[in-house]
This record gives sequence, structure tokens and C-alpha cells, in this order.
Amino acid sequence: MATAGGQVAAAAAADSATTAAPTASVADSAWTPPRPRSVGERQRERARMVEVVLDKSPMVTDGAVIRAMMDAPRHVFVHEQTRRIAYDDTPLPIGLGQTISQPYIVAYMTELLEIGPASKVLEIGTGSGYQAAVLAHITPHVYTMEIIEPLLDRARGLLAGEGYDAVQTRHGDGYYGWPEAGPFDAIIVTCAAGHLPPLLWSQLKPGGRIVIPIGEMTGVQRLVVVRKTADGERTSRTVMPVRFVPMTGRVEQ
Repeated sequence: MATAGGQVAAAAAADSATTAAPTASVADSAWTPPRPRSVGERQRERARMVEVVLDKSPMVTDGAVIRAMMDAPRHVFVHEQTRRIAYDDTPLPIGLGQTISQPYIVAYMTELLEIGPASKVLEIGTGSGYQAAVLAHITPHVYTMEIIEPLLDRARGLLAGEGYDAVQTRHGDGYYGWPEAGPFDAIIVTCAAGHLPPLLWSQLKPGGRIVIPIGEMTGVQRLVVVRKTADGERTSRTVMPVRFVPMTGRVEQ
């Protein structure tokens, strides 16, 4: 059986295309992932983090996802007080009652999106900006929304400072999505909702998928993958139990 370290090396060399991702245009095929300004810092810690992720989540096999986790500098997106443990596989507080998800959850949710360079992705819940950074290593078409404006302002600054210039950000209630930018190939929701917001479903392309924690907002939720078939039908499957901070705004009414 391959070791986690061997998996990192093998996956990093693998083709990043996924069968479910949209067909890339000429422009997309010529695109190269960003090189964040802090990519050279704490590389060994990041490599060890990825080994831990692969040990915990062998379902993460997409080389593009693994490379994204190797290159996105998580220590930049956490607060100074927790920077020392930025590469531990644990969620960390980022202020205002919010957290940055543990790396294995970030990697697994990204894997479940089944995206490639041609995919247009919407993230609900920018938070620290780290998940958007990971997505930006896989596709240049990343849109992210945050309802807490001070969090969004901080994330915008960090993303810009690292050179993630293609990431589009918006302050607003994620319950309503981003209709002007849609439809999307994939939507990732990084906060728990009691139900799938109908406007997110309407902004999903046929063949697309939504990865979302659903359930009681104060307890354990279910991580669910919802797919839209070619004829617009809905299928869903529960992946695992999770615990996320609650979505706020319209969903609470």
C-alpha cells in the first residue's frame, strides 16, 4: 500500500482533469494556477499537513486538489495568535464567531465538487478566504460571498496580497446566491443550513453539484452532495456527519 507521502508525490504528478468537469476552452487550457507570494514559506509543514489529510481522507485522489492544498498558504489566512498551528489538521477561530475549517474537510469538500480549469464555482461563506484560495488553484472562475462584511474585507486583502487576483468577491447574503455571475458548475457552502436554499439550486447548471452541510444549525449536520441531472432532476447523497458554523441571514427566518 502506498504511503501518504507517496500519494502526495504521485497525485501531484497526475493529470488534474476530472471526468465530470466541463470541457476546457482554449483560454482555460492555457491557464496556469496562481503562485501565491507566500508559497515558499513553511512548505515542509504544508507537505506534512497534506500527508495527514490523505491518511484521514483516502477519498481525496484528485491531483489538482492535492496540489492546491500543497500550494495555498493556510498560515496567511489564520490569525496571528494561531499562526504557529496553522498546519495542524484542526479548525481555528478567525473572529466574529467564525472558523477556518480543518484542512481535511477543505480538501474533501473540494474533491466532491469535481471541478477543473473550465469550472465556474460559487462559494457561500468566504470566511478567512482560504477555501477560495484553494479553489483558485484549480479554476480561474471562483466567486465567493460573505455576509459578515469585516470578514470579507480581511479576506479580500489577504487574497489580493497573495496574488489571487482572479477571485471575485461580494458582500451579501449567500441564501440568494449570485445570479448575475451564474449559472455555476459547482457551489460549495461552508456554513450549515437547515435546507438547501432554492436560489442556489436555480443557479446550478445541469450536471452541476452543490456540496453543503444540512441540518440543525447548533448540532451535528450532514455533509450532502446535491446533483442536478441533465434534465434538471435532483439527486442527493449524504457523505458524512460534520459540524459547521450556521448560515445567517434569510435562512434563519
